[in-house]
Amino acid sequence: MRAFSLSAVLTTVMATTVTACDLCAIYSAAQSRGEIGKGAFAGVAEQFTHFGTVQVDGVEVPNAAGQYLNSSISQVYAGYNFTERVGVQLNLPGIYRSYKRPDGLGGIDHGNVSGIGDLSLLGSFMPVSHDKMNATFRWTVSGGVKFPTGNADRLKEEFNEVEEPVGPASGIHGHDLALGSGSYDGLVGTALFGRWKKLFLAANVQYAIRSEGDFDYRYANDLTWAGGPGAYVLVSENHTLSVQVVVSGEHKGLDTFRGAPAQDTGVTAVYLGPVINFTWRENLSAFVGFGLPVSMQNTALQTVPDYRIGAGVAWHF
Repeated sequence: MRAFSLSAVLTTVMATTVTACDLCAIYSAAQSRGEIGKGAFAGVAEQFTHFGTVQVDGVEVPNAAGQYLNSSISQVYAGYNFTERVGVQLNLPGIYRSYKRPDGLGGIDHGNVSGIGDLSLLGSFMPVSHDKMNATFRWTVSGGVKFPTGNADRLKEEFNEVEEPVGPASGIHGHDLALGSGSYDGLVGTALFGRWKKLFLAANVQYAIRSEGDFDYRYANDLTWAGGPGAYVLVSENHTLSVQVVVSGEHKGLDTFRGAPAQDTGVTAVYLGPVINFTWRENLSAFVGFGLPVSMQNTALQTVPDYRIGAGVAWHF
């Protein structure tokens, strides 16, 4: 199962020119996030997603059992930029999920799972970097590996799913609750950032190439993306405040279990929401964002997201 933004008052705070001081502050904002500049950086980012809508093949159906899944993923990361263009980053998620679902036997199953997820190591290279007074353009490419550090034991439930349940069927499955996949996976991505004066456009795409993991289960390859326009609404010598309207999404096909397609695993989702980002000098960066699904197409019976909230803070040393 399963980049954020704010359409606030922008017109009254737009300046017609970018001063040298503004450019320094905007440049420092990128440094504080570890996007540019040599040296070490670290941070933590949290995403909370509430799954409370039951759908069959993209159509909402009654949630008679009141089933839900609350998923909280706290990502701790650290990295080092060897040069202005080359860097490396290590990510380790901590996961907590609580749920309520039918047990297939006429009862209700309440529970939770928690622990570390799958660690990933990414390298990045910036082939294009252009910074001028009124305009900026940066293009970054990345690639890496996801390691099977998370517990995949919940995938055992796939062996015991009830074919003809008593009462409502569950839309929350073992593959939704597993903390890891048990597989080594490849990750490739790219990101673009363009600025004209105090307006900007940022976008990124990542593609996960999955291999077979524990219990003969293979998660499908997964494409995630996010992007949208924004503006620096406050710029001073020491800090910036920007707002962005972000459209984000995911496309994942069917997983496979014991060589056969798992019909209740495909999803194509699109979210829309605001993100607010604050930076202090070239050191501190913080963001908060919110996303609502505007399109949610799934396969078979699944419990799908109602909303998600993200926040994070980073420090550039």
